[in-house]
Amino acid sequence: MKTIDELLADGVSGKRVFVRADLNVPLADGTITDDGRIRAVLPTVKALADAGAKVVVASHLGRPKGAPDLAFSLLPAAERLGELLGAPVAFAQDTVGPAAHDAVDGLQPGQVAVIENLRFNPGETSKDDTERGEFADRLAALADVYVGDGFGAVHRKHASVYDLPARLPHYAGYLIATEVGVLKKLTQDVKRPYVVALGGAKVSDKLAVIDQLLGKADRLLIGGGMAYTFLKAKGYEVGISLLQEDQVPAVKEYMERAEKQGVELLLPVDVVVSRTFPDLKTKAPTENTVVDADKIPADQEGLDIGPKTRELYASKLADAETVFWNGPMGVFEHPDYAEGTKAVAQALVDTDGFTVVGGGDSAAAVRTLGFDENAFGHISTGGGASLEYLEGKTLPGLAALED
Repeated sequence: MKTIDELLADGVSGKRVFVRADLNVPLADGTITDDGRIRAVLPTVKALADAGAKVVVASHLGRPKGAPDLAFSLLPAAERLGELLGAPVAFAQDTVGPAAHDAVDGLQPGQVAVIENLRFNPGETSKDDTERGEFADRLAALADVYVGDGFGAVHRKHASVYDLPARLPHYAGYLIATEVGVLKKLTQDVKRPYVVALGGAKVSDKLAVIDQLLGKADRLLIGGGMAYTFLKAKGYEVGISLLQEDQVPAVKEYMERAEKQGVELLLPVDVVVSRTFPDLKTKAPTENTVVDADKIPADQEGLDIGPKTRELYASKLADAETVFWNGPMGVFEHPDYAEGTKAVAQALVDTDGFTVVGGGDSAAAVRTLGFDENAFGHISTGGGASLEYLEGKTLPGLAALED
């Protein structure tokens, strides 16, 4: 795929450049709680603006149902982008209507505009090729060139991600080029030992990537809510812990495969349990205890990996040459259950190997828990996209950027 450097070499002064970014940032009462995704697209936007382009930034935010919904407005993201750029950013209150055209028409070379949430238009996410294509045609009228830089959305066959690049000269932005380069390091000529730490809530979300990694990774460390389905597959009582009973047979099969293939698949040896789920708003202290993984009381749920497991996992990460981590080890949003996730993050910091934090809640945890982002080899902006790439799937947004 062609990169933004090739576009800049050809000259973009005065050209309208449509940048499909990922500004899908978390909001609390209209306030951005993590601006990582905005900062990630900054190098691309700044390079284009500095070269004299008229930059049109577009993104989705949340899951509005194909109609305007102020709760999902991109205005806070546009304002934050302007703060980071140190220059005013125009904001259009629609996607392809009069406001969008006025905002773009009003741009001078070197200026930036953000159009409203793409998912306010049903054509963005439509499964109907014609409807998506019609929306892509209207988006194409706003620009002369397309730059794809929303890595967190490249696994979606959406109008702005998949259909629009076919209608304009297209290039990969700096973020996508970096993300793809990192993922290739995780799939081609990997330096070993290669350790993968997987957490998060649902084991069903991770089975496909486990399937692929059983042939590539040396060790798999399992935590988070998904761990209890694995523990159940071993015949353990898991109490009222998160459990996907229907996935137990598949999990048993993967555990057997791992043993046959010589892959270390490690499960928690102890867990932090409680009778009640913590209040994530007040973060009030909770009553909890640490128990061995095979002794979870029937009326309690596991909410974090225990201290023995933290020590075990840290030891298994210590000599790693390559690490991929996706998914927290527990309910990291509450201080009583953040220690497991913190321990894994610290182990990544301490290792001399190449470390990748696989987006989503893992990236949020790193920032929430106060780690220096530069201490990791790479923090991805797309959890779902990263996983699908590692699963070996073709990502529509990347395929659309190929020549």
